Amino acid sequence: MVDLRAKREDAYRHAVQICYYHYRETGNSDMQIIPQTYQVLYSELAQRTIDAQFSADFAIEGRFISMESRGRRYWYFDISEAGGGKNRRYVGPVDDPEINARVEAFKDLKADYRARRKIVSTLIRDAYLPRPDPISGDIIRALADAGFFQARGVLVGTVAFQCYAALLGVRFPNAVMQTGDAEIAQFHSISVAVEDSVADMLGVLRGVDPTFREVPHPADSMKSTRFANRSGYKVEFVTPNTGSDNLAGKPVMMPARGGAAAEPLRFLDFLIHQEVRAVLLHGAGVPVLVASPERYGVHKLIIASRRRADDDGSAKSRKDLLQATTLAEALIETRQTEALADAYMAAWEKGPAWREAMVAGLGSIEPSRRDFIASAMGAAIRGHGADGKDFGL
Repeated sequence: MVDLRAKREDAYRHAVQICYYHYRETGNSDMQIIPQTYQVLYSELAQRTIDAQFSADFAIEGRFISMESRGRRYWYFDISEAGGGKNRRYVGPVDDPEINARVEAFKDLKADYRARRKIVSTLIRDAYLPRPDPISGDIIRALADAGFFQARGVLVGTVAFQCYAALLGVRFPNAVMQTGDAEIAQFHSISVAVEDSVADMLGVLRGVDPTFREVPHPADSMKSTRFANRSGYKVEFVTPNTGSDNLAGKPVMMPARGGAAAEPLRFLDFLIHQEVRAVLLHGAGVPVLVASPERYGVHKLIIASRRRADDDGSAKSRKDLLQATTLAEALIETRQTEALADAYMAAWEKGPAWREAMVAGLGSIEPSRRDFIASAMGAAIRGHGADGKDFGL
């Protein structure tokens, strides 16, 4: 008896392969897959970074010292402060076995920290993977250290996009990765439910750059969804708007964000519904949560057509389309077309407004790239026994 489902899946893979090779032969793709060695190295970095996050009792920048007092030696922990001073913290007696075990564990963690820095440098220097600009990297690391990603905060926007190159094992063109801000998202229900809160968001940011200030929201000057420093770098907090349009433009207080509010945005619930772990290539690696790459790509396709009403919408729309196209091509090239098609179909089923935006987004992509993406997704949809035409493809 013939397995019809297996037959459909074989036909789908063959169709995608034909689309891919034709696309490569026409010279329309500049996507490069990084060697397997570096992909394995990134996976190792991701695991070691996550392990370090859950085992660090003391800041890695500090050091233990022992001092004698009244004939007995004690452990203290020193960490440098801005301005050249030191903050010294009492830990416990040197002859306490439990304290000594923690000191030894810290030595191992510090050695691993140095090793992770070397891995990050190798991935940037030899695999040509992207790293964030210093201010973005320092801000995201400060948020990670403050526990924001442990509270299910999700990094979105271009800083998140920079993580996808290593996550997918490909090299992206530099034009799609330039940014001047960091955007952070979280479901309001999660912010209410989590017990831990990021203490004083402004204080966290000022620990990176003392010129950061709250930017009063236009609709409510007592709340801030955005913070900016003297050079104009912005950190913005957003949350899904799953209610009526009356909520649009009205900031929502987020209990787990240390006094920060969030801007409610349409379509954001789709984007951060399935977050994934990634590592930002900064310092020794910063463990973060980002939206899944397939949902990020589809989301950028949706919002690209809606940006044009903004003052600077044309530039943002072009960047959205470029990121959506780049991610779609990367997913297809790395044989993850089914995941992309699943995300596309899930968004299509959301309703007429979503479909209209998706069709408009696809229609704005350069024809040869659009045809390649549509053909590959259409083949994947046929592999599920559906017709791509029913999804605007």
